[in-house]
Amino acid sequence: MEFQVYQKELELQSRGWIPTFHDVTKEINAIVTASGVKNGTVAIASHHTTCSVMVQETSHDFDKWDLEYLQHDLLDIMQKLVPSYDNEHQYRHPGPIHSQYGRYVNEPGDFTSLNTDGHLRSVFFGRSETMTIKDGVLDGGEFAHIYFVDWDCVRARRRQLNVTVMGTSEDVGDRKWNGGKVINTLRKFTDEEKAYDVHFDIQLKDRVKESK
Repeated sequence: MEFQVYQKELELQSRGWIPTFHDVTKEINAIVTASGVKNGTVAIASHHTTCSVMVQETSHDFDKWDLEYLQHDLLDIMQKLVPSYDNEHQYRHPGPIHSQYGRYVNEPGDFTSLNTDGHLRSVFFGRSETMTIKDGVLDGGEFAHIYFVDWDCVRARRRQLNVTVMGTSEDVGDRKWNGGKVINTLRKFTDEEKAYDVHFDIQLKDRVKESK
């Protein structure tokens, strides 16, 4: 079975001032098709440390900020966990050496390092997702969409998303494990655990009284 790798980069433009959710589902599907991989995986990874990749249901409804309702609900939660960087020295980062480094690499101003909230939110969500390809189709279920999330709000920026498709163009045969038998992971009590206990009599006697 021949193994192949196919890589592409997506260039995205984030708006700044508020987190940007890029729906890249259509592009990822097109890359998977172009790869020729029929069965395998696709890794979708951010090039940046203040961005994340998220697989989630599309919410359909949009608010005045052009955010899907589910996305704005997520932002409301993140605002409680990792508040937006609104005041200088709100976080320890960036320190004076990091700010100096920003000037050394020609950042346009010290304000560009005031994105600690973006870094921390990226840590929570991670920078990549891996999805399964079955018979040439992404296995995302009926409602899943793929989002590139830019948490960095200090300025509008060009962003890069890396996509790596790996697998084979051949069939893989029957995928069902153990003939597709449903795995029951619920706890199963032993006969000893279900054994009669004399203390049950109190409750049993109470039930008899109630029934009379």
